[in-house]
Amino acid sequence: MSQVIERSHETCARFAEFVWIWDQRLGLSLPAHHRRMADWLEECWQSGRREMLLMAFRNSGKSTLVGLFCAWLLYRDADLRILVLAADLDLAKKMVRTVKRVIERHPLLAARLPERLVDWGSERFTVTRAGVLRDPSMQAVGIGGNITGSRADIVICDDVEVPKNSDTAHKRSELREKLSEIAYVLSPGGAQLYVGTPHSFYSIYADEVRPETGEVAPFLDGFSRFMLPIVNKHGASNWPERFDDAAIADMRAKTTDRKFQSQMMLEMVAPVAGMLDPAKLHYYDASTEIDYVNGRMCLSIGGRKMVASACHFDPSFGAMNGDGAVVACVYICDQGEYWLHDIAWLRTIDPQEHGHDGQGQSVWRDEASQLCDQVAEFMVRNHLPSLRVETNGIGRFLPNILRRALKQIGWAASVVEHYETTHKATRIEDAFGAVMGARLLHVHQSIGKTPFLRQMREWHPDGSKADHGFGKGQDDGLDAVAGCILSEPVRLPRVDLPLKRADWRANSGVFHAQNRFNP
Repeated sequence: MSQVIERSHETCARFAEFVWIWDQRLGLSLPAHHRRMADWLEECWQSGRREMLLMAFRNSGKSTLVGLFCAWLLYRDADLRILVLAADLDLAKKMVRTVKRVIERHPLLAARLPERLVDWGSERFTVTRAGVLRDPSMQAVGIGGNITGSRADIVICDDVEVPKNSDTAHKRSELREKLSEIAYVLSPGGAQLYVGTPHSFYSIYADEVRPETGEVAPFLDGFSRFMLPIVNKHGASNWPERFDDAAIADMRAKTTDRKFQSQMMLEMVAPVAGMLDPAKLHYYDASTEIDYVNGRMCLSIGGRKMVASACHFDPSFGAMNGDGAVVACVYICDQGEYWLHDIAWLRTIDPQEHGHDGQGQSVWRDEASQLCDQVAEFMVRNHLPSLRVETNGIGRFLPNILRRALKQIGWAASVVEHYETTHKATRIEDAFGAVMGARLLHVHQSIGKTPFLRQMREWHPDGSKADHGFGKGQDDGLDAVAGCILSEPVRLPRVDLPLKRADWRANSGVFHAQNRFNP
């Protein structure tokens, strides 16, 4: 690439001037942030820095500017070979078409437009040049395409990281592996320019090592970096002509915090900081209170009337697979807010435990019965009229055992069998996303002594706990609470046994109606 610099002419227009001429031709002005990006790109190129990362907020025109940069480089040296990589071929072709249009219409590039447009397609083109080279002047390739055998002096990686290839650890690993092939394409001293916005806490653009990934250095370690968020450090817009304070405020209101911070502020937002942030919870220390009003039992917490409840049991034999068996209960108040009042990690099963039958005789208690006994006690403690049991795996054997346990202690409640088909990470994100986004989740102070809050901080949406070194069983509490939130709140009893019943819900209980009236 030193030869490239030697072939450049001192009389060539500077890149910012090149962009200004193009904008004038289109009847546009040169935005201040485009001038800053243009000066940075030229300074990197002139100083010999050949590894560059340009991050700018969405809709900032960064890809358009990089397209003009490619045209400017061909203006300076027609023998350059540029390869554009993008998440898919269509996106890469979009940049190639942009550069073609600039070459066809920019007044400084008339000498580069070939007389016969033989190799002049939307996927690749070749300008008029003195060198006889096998590779085109510019070529578009999707990240999954075959670049074996190609050669390039410059590789432009335009939005190679997108949600669909960065939402799991496996996909992120594949992306890094594909991008490592660039080293076999570049000519000696070749240049790489990455352009994009982060879509993951483990983004390829991260400037810090994520120890849980196993990397010893950031993926783009040593790259020159230019970052342009939509709002500068003083709180002012970096493109006020298009995004004023009102437009930015409207954007914040219509998008999630995580998306705005990553796509507009260029932050590699940790999932825990974006959604499962314990700071978004309301904590309370009140106990449940049972009152009788007009002959009806009512349940309240801190003066707030509860009208429904949800209880979810995620069973597991911990000694067998490391996952905890967890049961959780959530109340719903008359204002539609959720109250996570209790959660229990059921104790380790004792295979030698014995119980007593109705005649006082000692009998052996199997593991399933021990679990169900604890769940039954949990339901009585929290005045719960219904329970949903996840019947995947060992859960398919438990509903009848649990019904027997409830009958033995004289508590009338329904046991609803539920076979889960949704991926665990998806239902956790679905459950907590809306409720915590609207700050509708209250949590009892005692739950802070359980693993629940720690699991919130450590949880990752791709669900690959082992990949992050957290070990197994680190989202069992989240899964149980998600089951409560996603289930339909129970208002009406489903059992007919004349036993103790939690009739504290609105529109529940037994009523006697007169069916004979005087004429």
